Amino acid sequence: MDTQTRSITRRRLLQNATLLGAWAALGRLAPAYAWADAAGAAIQSRPIPLGQSGVNVIDLSIDSLAFPVDGRVGGAIAMNGTVPGPLVRLREGQEAVLRVTNHLKEISSIHWHGLILPPGMDGVPGVSFAGIKPGETFTYRFPVRQSGTYWAHSHSGGQELLGLYFPLLIDPIEPDPFAYERDYVVMLSDWSFESPAAIIANLKRRGGYYNFQRRTTADFFQDVQRNGWPATLAERWRWSKMRMDPTDFADVTGYTYTYLMNGLTPDANWTGIFRPGERVRLRFIAAGAMTYFDVRIPGLGMTLVQADGQNVSPVAIDEFRIGPGETYDVIVQPEDRAYTVFAESLDRSGYTRGTLAPRQGMTAAIPPRRSRPLRTMRDMGMDMSGMESMSGMEKGAAAKPGETMPGMDTAGHNAHDLGVMEKTRDQILDRREAVQGVSQGHDMSTMKTAAGGALAGPALPGSPSVMHGPDTHGPGNSSIAMSVRGRLDDPGSGFEGVEGKVLVYTDLQRLTPLPDVREPEREIELHITGNMERYSWSFDGKKYSEAKTPIPFRYGERLRLILVNDTMMEHPIHLHGMWMELENGRGARQPRKHTVNVKPAERLSVAITADAPGRWAMHCHLLLHMELGMFRVVEVSASPAVPS
Repeated sequence: MDTQTRSITRRRLLQNATLLGAWAALGRLAPAYAWADAAGAAIQSRPIPLGQSGVNVIDLSIDSLAFPVDGRVGGAIAMNGTVPGPLVRLREGQEAVLRVTNHLKEISSIHWHGLILPPGMDGVPGVSFAGIKPGETFTYRFPVRQSGTYWAHSHSGGQELLGLYFPLLIDPIEPDPFAYERDYVVMLSDWSFESPAAIIANLKRRGGYYNFQRRTTADFFQDVQRNGWPATLAERWRWSKMRMDPTDFADVTGYTYTYLMNGLTPDANWTGIFRPGERVRLRFIAAGAMTYFDVRIPGLGMTLVQADGQNVSPVAIDEFRIGPGETYDVIVQPEDRAYTVFAESLDRSGYTRGTLAPRQGMTAAIPPRRSRPLRTMRDMGMDMSGMESMSGMEKGAAAKPGETMPGMDTAGHNAHDLGVMEKTRDQILDRREAVQGVSQGHDMSTMKTAAGGALAGPALPGSPSVMHGPDTHGPGNSSIAMSVRGRLDDPGSGFEGVEGKVLVYTDLQRLTPLPDVREPEREIELHITGNMERYSWSFDGKKYSEAKTPIPFRYGERLRLILVNDTMMEHPIHLHGMWMELENGRGARQPRKHTVNVKPAERLSVAITADAPGRWAMHCHLLLHMELGMFRVVEVSASPAVPS
């Protein structure tokens, strides 16, 4: 990323690492949390009374902290002396005034994740303001124009990874359209005693440094027994040639991470108390720097009522996956017994848990751990269905998410079939080196696929696979998804054979019609790219430092942003300053989101009304991906203009 604006420089990270020992020795020990105590009291706002003027004045301070985790003490960066920081509660329709004082010896910042506000208040150093210098106080002042569950975090260097994040709740002017008697925040995060610099250095040394779940010789012979020698050997050869591993689901795993719930470890067991029969609102916030969580409460169904702070039509679910940056609010109605709130990392390398109980001291069993998932050729964009004839593609001949497809797995395919697929992919890879990326956020409506069809168009559930060549990829991309498709009704890898209802994006429906239902007049296609061997991440094959110009939006226009994931990982893409409307087939009631999860080999589209003049960040919310290049600036022109 741009070294003059927002990159984590090696020197700065090493300085942070050096400070860790001093923090542990000199800093005060922090309570693990301040707004959801062990007695299970309902969420309370901090003592920040509303004045007669209707202005909510809040004083916040950023400082170093000695942070205890399972008997060890690490160096953290905290807000008001806690990790996570204090609950900040605002009210829709008022003006918020938040005075943030930086007691660190480096620049800091606070970004109000998901809030619609002026660009100068968004809190991204180098994009919308200069940052908060050591010893200085910056006053964030903005009108509160929304309600719901949000959060806030540092947007400076590795500070979020070190603990600088906290929940942010906005009470609505009108009552919520759902009833509940008790209210809890459940903030999910990850913690490592390794410094961000050390983690990055390890991943630069070897992309799979933290993956200790690789397939073994025993796995090989089990596959032989199930699929036969030719298919097993061919499958292993293909993964080896791609220099990838089908067990790579998370760059940073439970090997170094301790997963936290409201700042507490699984053994510390955060507990929320309820009265039997009460309706309890659980506000889940995914604040993990590098972790997707799969959340379930065994024996207790959930009703989803909000996504990313926005009210949605109630959906009865048993489980959901939540990516970094997302929030989900659910209502539960527990009986007179204890329940385990269980959040397992996507790669199954670890978990955190808490308890809902009618009385303090009760616990419930931890559910059986699920097996490690495996990537498939389909996740790699090697879905070859519909390739026998382009007419098949034109007719939408693509399998639905979840179906077994030619090229998805190697079972049932001989070495010749796989060799043909490998040859086709190699031809694309050979061409890639000679082709420069051209999309750079430009209008892609005239670009064509390998099949001759337009690349543009919404990625609706069950949409046909789209074949494409390397035209939109720069030199920084090590993989190309030959076939991308809509996966909005696919819960993702790791839920195979799971009983019960798992939330998918097609379940989300806004309660009221959108204020702007214009058809997008322009389309921009952006590819999510990376090189795992170098551990670098990018859009369109170019890191932020290589993308010299912002992505241009015209003020007032309605546009479609198409995100194409060419990597084998999930990526939560976050746009600042404007809503993304997920094009999931719900028409005028398609949901608004500030963060969207894009699965491997997925083509996902969102509609955007460019109603916020200024410069805004857009990035992957896997923090190391953002810091190492998957970051762009979107610039909304102050007046209508012709795009460059």
